Amino acid sequence: MSLKEGDTAPDFAMPASGGRSVSLAALRGRPFVLYFYPKADTPGCTREACAFQESLPQLGRIGIEVIGVSKDKIKPIEKFAEKYALKFPLASDADTQVAEAYGVWVEKSMYGRKYMGMERSTFLIDKDGRIARIWPKVKVEGHAQEVMAAAQALG
Repeated sequence: MSLKEGDTAPDFAMPASGGRSVSLAALRGRPFVLYFYPKADTPGCTREACAFQESLPQLGRIGIEVIGVSKDKIKPIEKFAEKYALKFPLASDADTQVAEAYGVWVEKSMYGRKYMGMERSTFLIDKDGRIARIWPKVKVEGHAQEVMAAAQALG
């Protein structure tokens, strides 16, 4: 990952669940969490999304929005969001341009087979569009709470 805390967040614009779209330009002036997850409706990604959903009331009180990003097309993202009643936008980065810009589209290895995939990572972006905090190679358990603590310090 070549981005560092303090860097300007790479620009993005993506379609998102609920017929929404998300972009860095539209979020300017507001801090937000941008988290990348490998695949909609898989066990780890579901636990992570539900943990962020549980954190929404506290994050909302301090003006922090949450956006999840995966390579999935919008249809499976919509099904995932509906299945778990996720209120925050889940964005589709089907061409992986945003993941590449954030350095989270990486080579992975499973059973000796190499492939490209999304590295579970989270970015806390401040109101000026700068990266306040980066969590690479996220472990799901306790992660949303850790992000919330950092977000409260930012707010």
